[in-house]
Amino acid sequence: MPQLGLLPGRAWTVLLGLLRPPPGALCIRAVRSHSQVAEALIASQLKPHQEKSNFTIKTPKGTRDLSPQQMVVREKILDVVVSCFKRHGAKGLDTPAFELKEILTEKYGEDSGLIYDLKDQGGELLSLRYDLTVPFARYLAMNKVKKMKRYHVGKVWRRESPTIVQGRYREFYQCDFDIAGQFDPMIPDAECLKIMCEILSGLHLGDFLIKISWKDVRHEMVVKKGLAPEVADRIGDYVQCHGGISLVEQMFQDPRLSQNKQALEGLGDLKLLFEYLTLFGVAEKVSFDLSLARGLDYYTGVIYEAVLLQTPVHAEEEPLNMGSVAAGGRYDGLVGMFDPRGHKVPCVGLSIGVERIFSIVEQRIKTFGEKIRTTETQVFVATPQKNFLQERLKLIAELWDAGIKAELMYKNNPKLLPQLHYCENMGIPLVVIIGEQELKEGVIKLRSVASREEVAIKRENLVAEIQKRLSES
Repeated sequence: MPQLGLLPGRAWTVLLGLLRPPPGALCIRAVRSHSQVAEALIASQLKPHQEKSNFTIKTPKGTRDLSPQQMVVREKILDVVVSCFKRHGAKGLDTPAFELKEILTEKYGEDSGLIYDLKDQGGELLSLRYDLTVPFARYLAMNKVKKMKRYHVGKVWRRESPTIVQGRYREFYQCDFDIAGQFDPMIPDAECLKIMCEILSGLHLGDFLIKISWKDVRHEMVVKKGLAPEVADRIGDYVQCHGGISLVEQMFQDPRLSQNKQALEGLGDLKLLFEYLTLFGVAEKVSFDLSLARGLDYYTGVIYEAVLLQTPVHAEEEPLNMGSVAAGGRYDGLVGMFDPRGHKVPCVGLSIGVERIFSIVEQRIKTFGEKIRTTETQVFVATPQKNFLQERLKLIAELWDAGIKAELMYKNNPKLLPQLHYCENMGIPLVVIIGEQELKEGVIKLRSVASREEVAIKRENLVAEIQKRLSES
């Protein structure tokens, strides 16, 4: 019942007057009617708080929940990505979900308008991180780190129009790998492209192509490199071309380019990059494409992005126009923007488009009706008889202590058939069954869910037998 103490003073006066019973034979009836009035008065006072709101329960625009089945798929994708990062010697790193607003401003060009600003909570103007690259550069400058190979998996936020079908959200994961430090030309860049190839091949998404170029070709050549406009225009003739080392060689042979020192240096770097890619065995996956341009302001040199070719892995699949599924490039000046003395730390890195990849894999699962196991349970502890909860608890504790993933039904006296059906539905491979006969003989029945074969195993040998079977499966 609502607390009467919450009523305003005047309501208390009226209420007490109503509850004071009149004298005589009408007392009981009066009390009953006065009580009804009092209840109505209380209800009228609290009605605004008791009414349900009319808002629709949903996730915010551009976000979503992930079901247990979807989480299994995402974790498998992330396992492939992170294991590759670790294979190449990267260290893990994490940064806050929000940064000082001034850290993020003027780093993303036109995309700066997509940054989520937070309400002032006490003196600091904050924004949700837009990507993982700028926080990494801030970390390097703040901690005076000159060399680092790191990976980072985390959420970022962007106020853009979401396109759910194409895996585009306002809240999404990024998986980044970056190499910071002064090294010989193109060796780190080549490794980043090799990593990109390893991950996309390991995810079995179908054929793909990585396009590489350098940022803002004409601006880079004329304004920053000091090339004559006619030389930059000659480079523009190649913008519509794409290819591998042969295209780079063709540009080397062009006298209008080969006579310019800056152009020769750039072409030399690209030629060196393709030589390393050939040694890595991935040159055929990479195409030199001068038309490529990425919008972020902090890129300073070679840029690249990976796209899936419009050929489904299976004939039943519909081709998806997902855009790039991975991208990256060189950003040699970003760390210096945070250093008080402007000391630069050259960096190159890549980012895997997990959300887009997830959308592709999810569609594939729906197309082929694949069943996803949402748990990793290896053994189910069951009984066909009543009053065996204590024995089941002791048995499952033995399995847990041995590192075996196990479950039981949360009932004192479950029936055997529902327990076996649960194992079949959840894909649990083994069942251990204990009952009066097993307890008397000192054995446990071990049942294969797939074949339904049962064998009696001595209690002391059960863990070893289960581990043997699991290692063979």
